[in-house]
Amino acid sequence: MGSDPHQLSLLQGFGAPKKAPGTSPAAATNPVAQVLIETSLPHLDRIFDYLVPETLDAEAVPGARVKARFGGQEMSGFITRRTSDAPEGVKLAPLAKVVSAQPVLTDELLQLATAVAERYAGNVSDVLRAAIPARVAKVDKEFAASNATHVAESQPQPADGGRIPEPSTGAADAYAGYEGAGDYLAQLAAGAAPRAVLGSHKSYGRASWAAQVAHAVASVRQSGRGAVVVVPDAKDLATLEAALQQVLGADQYVRLTAEDGPTPRYRNYLRLLHGEVSVAVGTRSAAYAPVRDLGLVALWDDGDDLLLEQRSPYQHAREVLLLRSAQSGCSALFAGFSRSGEVERLVESGWASALTPSRPFLRKATPRILNTADSFQQERDPMLRHARLPHAAWRAAQEGLERGPVLVQVARTGFSPALSCQDCRTPARCTDCNGPLAQSGRTATPACRWCGRLATNYACPECGSHRLRASVAGALRTAEELGRAFPGATVVSSSGDHIKSVVESKNALVVATPGAEPVAPEGYAAALLLDGNAMLSRESLRTPEDVLRRWFRAASLVKPSSEGGLVVVTADQEAVVAPLVRWDPAGAAAREMQLRRELQLPPAVRIAALTGKASGIEAFMADFELGGSLRSVGPVELPSREVQERPGESSEHRLLLFFSYQDGPKVTAALRHRKAALAAKRVPDPVQVRCDGIDLL
Repeated sequence: MGSDPHQLSLLQGFGAPKKAPGTSPAAATNPVAQVLIETSLPHLDRIFDYLVPETLDAEAVPGARVKARFGGQEMSGFITRRTSDAPEGVKLAPLAKVVSAQPVLTDELLQLATAVAERYAGNVSDVLRAAIPARVAKVDKEFAASNATHVAESQPQPADGGRIPEPSTGAADAYAGYEGAGDYLAQLAAGAAPRAVLGSHKSYGRASWAAQVAHAVASVRQSGRGAVVVVPDAKDLATLEAALQQVLGADQYVRLTAEDGPTPRYRNYLRLLHGEVSVAVGTRSAAYAPVRDLGLVALWDDGDDLLLEQRSPYQHAREVLLLRSAQSGCSALFAGFSRSGEVERLVESGWASALTPSRPFLRKATPRILNTADSFQQERDPMLRHARLPHAAWRAAQEGLERGPVLVQVARTGFSPALSCQDCRTPARCTDCNGPLAQSGRTATPACRWCGRLATNYACPECGSHRLRASVAGALRTAEELGRAFPGATVVSSSGDHIKSVVESKNALVVATPGAEPVAPEGYAAALLLDGNAMLSRESLRTPEDVLRRWFRAASLVKPSSEGGLVVVTADQEAVVAPLVRWDPAGAAAREMQLRRELQLPPAVRIAALTGKASGIEAFMADFELGGSLRSVGPVELPSREVQERPGESSEHRLLLFFSYQDGPKVTAALRHRKAALAAKRVPDPVQVRCDGIDLL
């Protein structure tokens, strides 16, 4: 991304005016600022040189936000460094303005953002957009910019006085039964950099996943180093914070999440930047937190799709933390109830060790799992295949309510999230956009889930019937039905926009969608995992992995079998249910990876998707060399939601590229270069490039 005279001369003639009489002279020391312009154009994703006026000398520090003239307009950017080397024969444009003297872009962050952009064939500025919070002027005033590495004299000192917490005695309880956990924590405390994959088994109490992660953070803090912990959502963040407050103290960490709003997020970012706090926790953008002397990066539940950035270059927090661990040489911890294929690769390659409970311990610490679809249950319950709530599940709920709350996991939110014809079972679709029809309540008018149009006079296109039935019962309808079946129980619903974090009632029936299950402080007496076949029917390569992850998460909320804890699962696919019955997430991940290697599918190999018009993809691949492990599939036309395409409008196509991890840097570099070359030519049909998208297959 270095500058060159040709590029600088272009800049001079492209909106960079000559110095007008009376303007400020250049700074005496290091008068050239190298600036990364914020732009989405791939061919401009590079460093440009600007002159630093004497009036901006003190504020124009490396990492500062600036405004610079480019293309006839002022554009935002960051100073990456100051230098005295000015190119000969080129008249540089001066910086227009220093927006903030806070050095928010550190050398470490720039190096990380560059590595992420290279891995995902994207732009560095797009990565920084997710990494650096938006500026808040009043927060800037709280921090002096006269010294780039210290807090201003007017800024109060941190409440903890920079102290390092004492070793916690609770680590033994949190990691009881885990082989190798003691050695891992000891290495963290001693300043080493071990890497591990943690298989948690519990969501509540002193051995919960949050307590385990908190004790790992406490161990690395004993060595005087900092930590970054990333979780998928606000619910997990609240759970982790509660554990950190018990183990570390509330003043020992800050949170970084967009849900807090711009001001708290920016303030916490600057506190980390200036070294006031050494531990950052938050959602996916916290992976870039500017923690000093980083000793540990940790990620909870890497299989959750919320950890995937929804904007270009669509990076995953797991890969960001992997790159950061390699860059800084710090330790790493990837924890979860189940194990994704990507994390299984880390274990199989020897990059990380596995921290898992022993089998005798698991048999005592986990609930008993009952599969209603096995042959024994089918012989005892002839109507089992036709019942959404088999007799064994109903009995487990009835008996469980005598000992505590009972969890009921359902696939979808709402009342009737999918409707079909009562007579011929044809799925009911919207006549405008072909979206699925749903019903929000027993007496509500069916409406389209995509466009919201009411289907007041719906007629089945196959048989003409006006009668509709629920294809799938949602959380609200399930709660209503269970309330009638168990009149003495309190029915609690947790789904959609109404997610509960804790349930206290002893005789509560808690109906929740995957990921929205509240925690019972003493554990659930039983859990019913309904709609297993519906969840497994989703067309995706990762469906079995995702469903198993959600089942393990729900089962982790239930009391151990020694206390009567029981989990009932209703699904026919024995290959997916069996690992849950045995509580063997590692074995399931290993078997899945073996199949992926045989079929040469991700994550055994890497993948890139080119999406656009057929003519655009053809132009993109015209000079692209297919060699080594690189192979292509397609392009194929993508399905459209619309019944008929607009006249004269071409449909989108997708081409898939598969390549090995060894060839990954070469392939992504070529994709990135090709994007920049075509963007500079302003080709009419641009192509979107996505690497390693978890939803592509």
